[in-house]
This record gives sequence, C-alpha cells and structure tokens, in this order.
Amino acid sequence: MVIVAFDDAQIIDVACPSGALEIANSHGAAPPYVVELATVHGRTTRSSSGIMLAGARRLAEVSGRTDTMLVVGGAGTEAAAADERLLTQVRRLAGRSRRVASVCTGAFVLAAAGLLDNRRVTTHWGYGELLATAFPAVTVDSAPLYIRDGNVFTSAGVVSALDLTLALIEDDHGPTLAREVARELVTYLHRPADQAQISTFLAAPPPDNRVVRDLLGYIVAHLAEDLSPPALAARAGVTTRHLNRLFTAQLGSTPARTVRTARTEAAAHLVRSTALPLSAVARRCGFASAETLRTAFRHHYGLTGDTLRRMTDMPPPIGT
Repeated sequence: MVIVAFDDAQIIDVACPSGALEIANSHGAAPPYVVELATVHGRTTRSSSGIMLAGARRLAEVSGRTDTMLVVGGAGTEAAAADERLLTQVRRLAGRSRRVASVCTGAFVLAAAGLLDNRRVTTHWGYGELLATAFPAVTVDSAPLYIRDGNVFTSAGVVSALDLTLALIEDDHGPTLAREVARELVTYLHRPADQAQISTFLAAPPPDNRVVRDLLGYIVAHLAEDLSPPALAARAGVTTRHLNRLFTAQLGSTPARTVRTARTEAAAHLVRSTALPLSAVARRCGFASAETLRTAFRHHYGLTGDTLRRMTDMPPPIGT
C-alpha cells in the first residue's frame, strides 16, 4: 500500500491505515502488507498537527504494480489538489494499482486527478457539498462512512479511515483476520459502510447546553437502546421534567420527538442504501416493529418505506 501524503496532511489519516495493517501482519496476514509513505518531494513532511512524517519516498520513484494507493486528507488538501506534479503521479499510480482509496478530504485529490468522474463517493460530511460543486461529474453521498464503487474506495472523516482499512483487510483476508485486528485495536468490528456519518437533525450547530449536547451524541450512537425520557434523564442526572424543559428550550422539541426523529432519519438512510428488510432496519434503529417504522415514515416524510427505497434524495420532514 502506498499512502500519498503532503504538507499539512491529517496524521490520523496516515496512522489509522498503517497501524491497522501492521497489526494485520502481526496476526498472520499472508501475503503481508508492505506500507510506504510517498510524497512529491520524498522528504520529511509536516502533518497538520506539527508532527513530522519521515521516511517518505518520492512518488516518481514508486514503480511496478501497486496493490493499493491511498490518498490522505487534511488541512493541506486544497494545495495538494492544485499541485499538478502530485496529480500527475496520482494518475500514474492509479493506473498501476489494483484499487484506489481516499480518506476524508483526500477525495478532492482523487477528483482533481479525474479518478472519481461518474462514480459515487463520500467524504467528510462537512465537505460533501463543496466536493459536489467543484466536481459536477462526481456523485457525492456524504452520509455513509465509506463507499466502494468498483475498485475505488472513499471514506468519510478521519477516524473512518479505520473502518475503511478493516473493510480492506476483510476484502483481502476474510472476516476472521479483520475481527482479530479490530479486537486488538479495541474497536467495534466493524461499523457498516452504510452507517450514517451524522444524523440530519445534528447537522445544525450543536446546542449550547452541555446536557442536551451530550445526550444528542448518545442518542445517535445508541439508537437501538432504551432512549425513553426517564432513561435519558437518569443518564443525565436530571429529572424527566427538567429534561423536557431543556430539550424544548434548546431544540424546540421534546426528548421523545427528538429520539423518534433520529431513529426515523437513520432508518430512512438504511432503507435507501441497503437491501435490509424493513423489520431488520426497524430493529437496528430502535423501532418496536416494521409497522411502527412504517408509521414513523408516513408521519415524518409522508411516504412509505417502499417509496423511500426508490428515492435518491430524502424529502424534507412534513411541516418544514
């Protein structure tokens, strides 16, 4: 694997894939992964955190067949995507690689190199609209953690690099090795590609109140668990009445309505992007049954689950 970096790259984008592949080797990956860091100049490169990345090869010196070329993202992506020397080498390596991948805003480099035209891709949710505007030939879906379109893999924000790498390991060596790597990394194996990066109702600026802000993050991450107002109030250490007042003041919505919105939007994303039966989507998102989910769809979108499955874009919730 050749990891393509540049000045002000995000160090996590480099560390997640290289670290996970090192662990895969220690668990017997056969053939083992050989990871090389490569830059235009082949010299020590400064990451966006200020930590220096040494040992990089010059991209022009990387020859022969490459299994995977992975382009990282970070604060330096804009300059990298405008560097014709870098783009020339990325195009060259892509033609010699079995698969091509990007992490976070590294998708901008692949797009600038013309490698994402007529493909469905993802990037960090905060940059999806910018990517789509800058490159109209690219179909951008900012919801999933990662997307595979043919031999091109793109992933979302920084830590999703780990989700992507685990998927690559499973693709190469099967689920057992990927599970062993995840276990050593003490991470969940592995978040499905279609899991949303962020719930739509959390796309707005976070609320000022810390209790509400923390509970919103908990709700999105634990949709299938008990999220009743008493359970949420107990978790926050406040009364149910006070919790209702906080949510109404901060969000203009009750805790129960907020949970239902989060579950419905997550379910709608799964219905659109997977072939899971409605009953499985309902269980994953915390609904008591498929019928309860259908009722939520009708109330929230005015549509049935089958209609949502055929759609490429969600309509706004009723009343907005």
